[in-house]
Amino acid sequence: MASINMIEAFQDFKDAENIDRPTLMRVVEDVFKTLLRKKFGSDDNFDVIVNAEKGDLEIVRRRMIVHDGEVLDPNAEVAYSEAVKLEPDFEVGEELYEEIDLYDFGRRAILAAKQTLASRISDLKKNVLAKKYNDRIGEIISAEVYQVWKKEILLLDEENNELILPKSEQIPQDYFKKGESIRAVVKKVDLKNNSPVIILSRTAPEFLAKLLEIEVPEIFDGLITIKKIVRDPGERAKVAVESYDDRIDPVGACVGMKGSRIHGIVRELKNENIDVINYTNNTQLLIQRSLTPAKITTMELNNESKHASVYLKPDQVSLAIGRRGVNIKLACELTGYDIDVYRDNEGEVEDFDIDLQEFSDEIEAWVIEELKRVGCDTARSVLDLSVEELERRTDLERETIEEVRRVLQAEFESE
Repeated sequence: MASINMIEAFQDFKDAENIDRPTLMRVVEDVFKTLLRKKFGSDDNFDVIVNAEKGDLEIVRRRMIVHDGEVLDPNAEVAYSEAVKLEPDFEVGEELYEEIDLYDFGRRAILAAKQTLASRISDLKKNVLAKKYNDRIGEIISAEVYQVWKKEILLLDEENNELILPKSEQIPQDYFKKGESIRAVVKKVDLKNNSPVIILSRTAPEFLAKLLEIEVPEIFDGLITIKKIVRDPGERAKVAVESYDDRIDPVGACVGMKGSRIHGIVRELKNENIDVINYTNNTQLLIQRSLTPAKITTMELNNESKHASVYLKPDQVSLAIGRRGVNIKLACELTGYDIDVYRDNEGEVEDFDIDLQEFSDEIEAWVIEELKRVGCDTARSVLDLSVEELERRTDLERETIEEVRRVLQAEFESE
């Protein structure tokens, strides 16, 4: 038999659709030329012909016909008496083209070639996969959940390549089931046992940046630039944006009419509060904006030590600090300054309090509005009143009030 069907004989060849055909043909040719060198000592007079479409392989041997007794190199020359056995019309000086039956190499050699080819193609597929995702670092991709483990989730992309979303790269409120499609950003490509491991992330600032780019055409077009993003995943994020076109309001463009653009991102990030602020080179103004939604009264800056003392009215302090201190922590990261918050005119650090709005993920909005209606804007202002007093002053049921107090009290105990 002078040829062999590669698809049937070498299964990996068939499965390597993501490798371009010219590269595959070079690999197959190289493997069989190695086989020829082992058997004949040289591959100079052999042509390995690969038909990538059909999966056929053919090896042709070229030798010059010489007079009997004048054969000096058996690989390059053949005696006239041997040549005419194949074709009576041959003459001295002509070239003899002869197909080599692969099974002449022996079963062991064929098996070795098959293993070598499978190994080479496997390496090629790894290299192609690594290069593909190295080029896509920082991009958002969609993938399907294949397996959920305690420390990570295994996902499959559209080509059934395996991707990893570690627990540390998931938003705390994330919960995924097998078969579900999720979006994440490609964070990095690691090598484990010489195999590429693609790591995804939903907590990286780049994930929020790309979501904004998708939702806000002005960012995609370069009219608005994202200067910096800081996040406490699932809790709060601050995005500093700048526009080089005076006609464009960067904050308004990012938020959209009635929050239409930002709402989809907030849902994707499991109700993460997103503060979009105008970037400025004025440090004092940047710190003031970074502490949003709180309103600052006065500020003292020390640019050498990168320290800021901020004074606010008592009812603004809890807003500046935020739930679990998230707001002020992110403001420090965004500005690069250590920020201390004080009550105006007292010069002492405010007792920790939390604005009720910070509990919007645990307490329904209408309940918060009802408490605010009777003057309870912060967690401590609610806890300072008894259940009976709250029941008398609001339209809330006793069970609802007790549940609200339990949620608020748990937050202070955790602190």
